[in-house]
Amino acid sequence: MGKANNTGNNSKPQGKVSVFHVFLILLGANLMLLFAPDLGLLNSILFIPDFYTWPATVGGFAILVLGFSGFFKQA
Repeated sequence: MGKANNTGNNSKPQGKVSVFHVFLILLGANLMLLFAPDLGLLNSILFIPDFYTWPATVGGFAILVLGFSGFFKQA
């Protein structure tokens, strides 16, 4: 029967999660959920013209992609 690997015997280094990128992901997701045209939470309460909602949704998606691009780092 083989021995179990101890934490010191692992050859893979542990990865780190960037806190800044977590905040970018949350910010992008909130922008998309709040300002999505005809579906957003603010659009259900207030009337916000499409002139403001589409750029906010596209910007939220871009921030979301930027957040996921550097989310996980190898140590």
